[in-house]
Amino acid sequence: MRASKGGETVYMIYRAVTYSLSPLINLHLRWRKFRRLEHPLRWPERLGRPSLPRPPGLLIWFHAVSLGEGMCVVPVIKQCVERMPDVTVLMTTTTSSAFEVLKNLLPCGVIYQFAPVDTPTAVNAFLQYWKPYALVLVENELWPNLVLSASTNGVMLALINARMSIKSFNNWSRPVVRLLAALMLSKFSLILPLSNIQAIHFQLLQAPPFIINFSGDLKLGVEEWINIGNMEDLKGSITDRCVWMASSIHRGEEEVMLGVHKALMQKHPNILTIVVPRHPRFGQEIASDLQKRGVNVAVRSHGDSLTSETSIYMVDTLGELRQFYRLVPIAVIGGSFLPGLTGHNISEAAAAGCAVLIGQHVGHFSNMIMAMQRLNPLSIMQVSGGLELEENLDKLLSNPEILEERRMAAKWAFLVLSNGVIENVCDLLQLHIFRKKSFQL
Repeated sequence: MRASKGGETVYMIYRAVTYSLSPLINLHLRWRKFRRLEHPLRWPERLGRPSLPRPPGLLIWFHAVSLGEGMCVVPVIKQCVERMPDVTVLMTTTTSSAFEVLKNLLPCGVIYQFAPVDTPTAVNAFLQYWKPYALVLVENELWPNLVLSASTNGVMLALINARMSIKSFNNWSRPVVRLLAALMLSKFSLILPLSNIQAIHFQLLQAPPFIINFSGDLKLGVEEWINIGNMEDLKGSITDRCVWMASSIHRGEEEVMLGVHKALMQKHPNILTIVVPRHPRFGQEIASDLQKRGVNVAVRSHGDSLTSETSIYMVDTLGELRQFYRLVPIAVIGGSFLPGLTGHNISEAAAAGCAVLIGQHVGHFSNMIMAMQRLNPLSIMQVSGGLELEENLDKLLSNPEILEERRMAAKWAFLVLSNGVIENVCDLLQLHIFRKKSFQL
């Protein structure tokens, strides 16, 4: 009881601070809009101002911070729509990049809005207008005003694919902040952590043990039939070439990948390296720099055609990564080759049957990597740096039998791990969250 009172006191302080900072936060949003970091027309939704009418009846709200989290919850939303056709589903994210991709993937009838910033005014305006029955948060979206205001308004709360980095866990474990974390976690009816270690993190922050369940990693729930973009124009251009792809590349990693590309050209003169930066604007910068050096670069957003002379294809577009995984035999997953980075989802490449290589800095994706390697050690190659990456790529490009073995291993490990994940999540949501008679299937 004393801990609960302490948490409420901390929350009142947080609420007062965020309320007083609201004018500055509003100005910050306008500045982000000016810098094209917010949607030019729909940015007021971040202040809780709706842009669409609310249909009558029960409404379920799913919230993910950005594209990666949003992609992994789309299959869950689709199952909810199929199971509960009379219920309205609302999806929110915070980034424009997520909006541009997800708006084309969500089922007909799902409402898409940008999530409110965590100020009392924005959150309350959002809740009063949409009046959700349940809020399903994805991964690590623990915002005090959002969680506690939703709970006060009688909204059922779930946290799926729940994770907390070591840094976040240490921050939430601080003496005073810990009280606020415990108060927030006490409001949830269901938490689905990524792993046992993540479950321990939430329990140490005093999440009630009986609300913690396991369902598998939602990022393994890749829907292979999703079709984004048309790759027909590229298939014929790469058939007779040695091709590999570096995806989700962060600043600094391009030097590693381009160095490997240059070394491989000595052994494989017809090599084509496809580079997919994490942010499209960064790709345009890399392409411009390479062109100044005399490198033959084709840029996806410019509509450039691939010729026999093209050595690097820069994919500076959004929403096409899964299609490119189906196109290439080898995928090197970025965000993992420099200290301070935390990796990216490997399951999409494995699902497409790519030979998958990744660096050492993988963050919470280490759970997925270890699980796949336990099933088949050949499924994922984890390399220490550029030299080891070059050696492994050379081996794969030089030996079709080894390449095919690696591709099959990745595909099989993915299929085993992903089996039933989406159904498990939906079943647990139904059991713990969608409990009204109106939700019975």
